Amino acid sequence: MQDFESIRPYRDDEVRGIVAKLLRDPKLLKAAAIFLAPRLEALLPSVAPSVVAYYLRHKTRDFSTVHDVQLFLSRLMERIVRDTIHELTIDGLDRIDPDRAYLYVSNHRDIVMDSSLLNLSIYQAGHNTCRIAVGDNLLTEVYAADLMRLNKSFVVERNATGARAMYQAMLRTSSYIRHSLEEGESVWIAQREGRAKDGIDRTDPALLKMIALAYRKETRSFTDVLKKMTLVPVSVSYELDPCDSRKAHELYLTEKFGEYDKPPNEDLESIVEGIIGFKGRVHLCISPAVVGDFEDAESLAHEIDRAIIGGMKVFPTHVRAAFELFQSQEEYSGDELPDVNAAFDERLQACPEEERPYLLAGYGNLLRNRESILHELER
Repeated sequence: MQDFESIRPYRDDEVRGIVAKLLRDPKLLKAAAIFLAPRLEALLPSVAPSVVAYYLRHKTRDFSTVHDVQLFLSRLMERIVRDTIHELTIDGLDRIDPDRAYLYVSNHRDIVMDSSLLNLSIYQAGHNTCRIAVGDNLLTEVYAADLMRLNKSFVVERNATGARAMYQAMLRTSSYIRHSLEEGESVWIAQREGRAKDGIDRTDPALLKMIALAYRKETRSFTDVLKKMTLVPVSVSYELDPCDSRKAHELYLTEKFGEYDKPPNEDLESIVEGIIGFKGRVHLCISPAVVGDFEDAESLAHEIDRAIIGGMKVFPTHVRAAFELFQSQEEYSGDELPDVNAAFDERLQACPEEERPYLLAGYGNLLRNRESILHELER
């Protein structure tokens, strides 16, 4: 494990010290107060963190293993699902073998919830949770890094500079993924760097090339790489995206000025918003493992895309946005939820007119992306 010291999740013997350190961090306690005691935090913002610190010290007093941390967090996640999701549906849990380790490659819409919903689902089904790949760009706050590494996350180094340093960082990530799978630990990783803010879920071939680095001395093609692991595409579909306005604002400014200067702490604010925001219905699909002959990263990426898009669920928000964007004639045959419709209307009305097409794209492009995949398969 020595080569992975800077990126690995924390071990059981480190839990007590890291938890104690976290409970002394004022920024974490402030964030925890907003989530755990929002009314108290609003009324007495100077008092709420101390009250929450006392509560958390009591709740975590017997923590000595990573499993203890995950059990506590799973209960919080169950509460989040109850409070912010109208209905969570899951396909494909019966495909998981508890005696196998999987590389889950998922579309990416929310910084925390995508992987958390998968981990919660497989945990509730009696399986071990997986290790989560997290970019170091999200870990600018020390407490965020500590909290995620307590929760079986490992760091993907994206801020390395220089060709040699970048290669070594990619090789370290690839080797750690291989190490985890060979230890019997499943791994979750997003299909590309960053969330699909425009609603286009596509796998970056560069990600697959990075994963293959650890197998480079004993494989000649991606067919050979797949024989070394079990790669499973995962799709997550949200009826409402709590961060849709943030994403639309970023896309609009990027289009207008050619770049986007991200404010400090925006990622952490997006994490909180994604967790506590109303999501309507959410669907998770665990597809069958990818098998077949793939000579290059592009052909494997296309197969993963086919599975991910095929596993996505279309909700009324997607249909409505697609009609407003490009006059799509697709209809939704299921039930529409008044509270979701009202929330979607409110988000559209609050969105500046010039940014509204970008917000709609985050929903409607699911249908456009699916049509594109189908056309590619027909060729």
